[in-house]
Amino acid sequence: MLSVVRLEPQSAGEMHSHPEEQWRLLLEGTCTRIQDGEEIEMQMGDFWCTPSNVLHGIRTGDVAATVVDTFSPPRDAYRTGGEGFSA
Repeated sequence: MLSVVRLEPQSAGEMHSHPEEQWRLLLEGTCTRIQDGEEIEMQMGDFWCTPSNVLHGIRTGDVAATVVDTFSPPRDAYRTGGEGFSA
């Protein structure tokens, strides 16, 4: 499952985990990746993986970010449209 996520400046998602593996590609902007208690600054073009059931999150600073999310298997929670990131 692929989805494109736009993260507005100064936004953050809740720390969470899920059974699906997740890969992310930062298409534009910058963000901070939070995983396993570590915070890593990400730049456009960076690619990373979050294994299943690992606590993780993401936040932006003064710059927006656009991320491509890939889930395997497809994430049931995303099969129905919602309000968007951190709504």
